[in-house]
Amino acid sequence: MSHGTPQRTDVLVVGAGPAGSAAAAWAARHGLDVVLADAAVFPRDKTCGDGLTPRAIGELQRLGLEDWLRAHTVNQGLRAHGFGQTLHLRWPSGELPDWGSAVARTELDDHLRSVAVKAGAVPVDGAKAVDVRMEGDRVAAVVFKVSTGSTNGDGATNGDGGGTELVEIACRRLVVADGVRSGLGKVLGRQWHRETVYGVAGRSYVASTRADDPWISSHLELRGRDGDLLSGYGWLFPLGKDAGEVNLGVGTLATAKRPAEVAVKPLMGFYADERRAEFGLGEELRMPTSALLPMGGAVSHVAGRNWALIGDAAACVNPLNGEGIDYGLEGGRFVAELLAEGPDVDLATRWPALLHEHYGEAFSIARRLAGLVTVPGLLPTLGPAGMRSTWLMTLALRWMGNLVTDEDRDRAARVWRWAGRRSVLRDARPPFH
Repeated sequence: MSHGTPQRTDVLVVGAGPAGSAAAAWAARHGLDVVLADAAVFPRDKTCGDGLTPRAIGELQRLGLEDWLRAHTVNQGLRAHGFGQTLHLRWPSGELPDWGSAVARTELDDHLRSVAVKAGAVPVDGAKAVDVRMEGDRVAAVVFKVSTGSTNGDGATNGDGGGTELVEIACRRLVVADGVRSGLGKVLGRQWHRETVYGVAGRSYVASTRADDPWISSHLELRGRDGDLLSGYGWLFPLGKDAGEVNLGVGTLATAKRPAEVAVKPLMGFYADERRAEFGLGEELRMPTSALLPMGGAVSHVAGRNWALIGDAAACVNPLNGEGIDYGLEGGRFVAELLAEGPDVDLATRWPALLHEHYGEAFSIARRLAGLVTVPGLLPTLGPAGMRSTWLMTLALRWMGNLVTDEDRDRAARVWRWAGRRSVLRDARPPFH
């Protein structure tokens, strides 16, 4: 941290991933004083599939990034493989854009952070949030652990040695966007409930002769070396000709009753071996990483009087495909709009209600359906039947991809909302409760 870092701010955003940077950018554009803090020094990596769905594209367009995205790569939809079938499923046309993209998170997050900074947010890198100071029912300040090494002009530590110290940044409102583990969220009382479905995923980068493929690929029949069918899928997301690589990964679904007993990184290597000839893959899997993913709003205590959890910290991750960037970007915009209403907005009531309004029903039915995939014997029965129907898989793509908007009035949208309403009524613990 530099000597110029503010000791206090109106809005403090902790975590500079897509959710935090979007929240900081929109809050700054609303004229609020914003500090955007992160434990890492940018650019930094993040375990992710790097895919950008049409809903994410729409949010990035709002931020003014369409031309930047189109300079990377554009895809037309999903190529689904499995059970003897290959289907090309185009992104649906409608209220949302009809194209997708993929940008490595090292670059995407750094660029989004720069958007927030250009909007007026003050960046603070290399500062890990470890505690809060409360005044009554409000967060008065966040305590950060920072390096005492020298800093650059942006306030980022240069990593040239030294120890650490604890410093405070006082704030009127706090946005917590520190990811799936959400250390600060835990300090504030966040709990992750694993009785609902969660994800175990790994990703890597690998050279490919099809790095400019106009389709993202997903293999819905994921098998291990022993040939057993797993409750998950593998993916290859082209990153464009200039990158010359694809993001290759695998993900499995689990619950507390049926944990995922799989070694993710070896499985990822086997999946690459199986796909190497078809996709012209290189031998080396670069930067392999893995992560656990809370999904479908399976966390409680997501807000307090003047603070709110957003993005992955609030388990805003799609249970059917593991995607969270669109929810992070959208949630960042939503929370900024609430903050712009004034300092007296009670986030303890408004934020959970807003999350439930936008995502509660869809998350409820999605995690119920995803949970069925973990039931032994069900996927081998349903998988082949589904892959035989282009119509059914096109419908599934729209539902699974968070591509039903509030404005949609067609039969598929009505069925999805109807199922969501009834699913919530059956939940022992609804999303965000």
